[in-house]
Amino acid sequence: MEFPTIINTAADHIANQWGSRPTFGIVLGTGAGQVADEIAVDLILPYEQIPFFPKSTATGHQGQLVCGRLAGANIIAMQGRFHLYEGYPVDLSTLPIHVMNQLGIKTLFISNASGGINPNYQSGEIMLIESHLDFMFRSTTYLSPTTSQQRPTQLSDLYDRKLIAQAIACARKQNFVLHQGVYASMLGPNYETKAEYRFLKKVGADVVGMSTVPEVNVASRYGMQVLAMSVVSNVAKPDVLEATSGQEVIDAAAIAAPNLRALVVNAIGGNE
Repeated sequence: MEFPTIINTAADHIANQWGSRPTFGIVLGTGAGQVADEIAVDLILPYEQIPFFPKSTATGHQGQLVCGRLAGANIIAMQGRFHLYEGYPVDLSTLPIHVMNQLGIKTLFISNASGGINPNYQSGEIMLIESHLDFMFRSTTYLSPTTSQQRPTQLSDLYDRKLIAQAIACARKQNFVLHQGVYASMLGPNYETKAEYRFLKKVGADVVGMSTVPEVNVASRYGMQVLAMSVVSNVAKPDVLEATSGQEVIDAAAIAAPNLRALVVNAIGGNE
């Protein structure tokens, strides 16, 4: 089956089940699913009930769409994403972003959990992604006829500067730490070696993770506004590298959840 048909079938199923037109979309990464608890829920759709959606197998990912209202706006939240390390090709792992575009979403919020490289960061803090390093080397093979004219003119435009500025103002007003920096994306699922941490620090990465960049690349092709927020789960010290667990990532995300929610609600209010 051709990919446009897959997109349309999945989007039609969601639209028929919900009946409302979403304005915003959000991808909730590891441990951040509780942000969706603030949504006034109309409908919850497990991924296995949506045609062609893969299964989310990563720790801390519930694997469902939450459709409803947040801060007075219609929103679709992904409680769990699909990673390339789960064995999915890039087009299938980013299918929800294509579907969100088909449903009319123009603003996308993305969260993830990451390992800290910048020594000034602390576990549980949030970093706004202002640029990225792509070490996945996987590009989407699907480009709809209408998207080529909507792509940003330069890669620095992938992350919306207006949304970043609004987020910074929100953090200052609510008095919590918010960083800006560079996200390095790796295929995973293994965590980085000492040598890899040293390399990533030298080339300018502030955090490292295993997601987000494929989703952002697809969103940019549709001309979506993107605000990407990375929750620092731990800060690596290459010379005394310690083991990292999935539970540690989830615990850090729980600490960051109120601030993550505040950034999303603020962004919605500033874009209505």
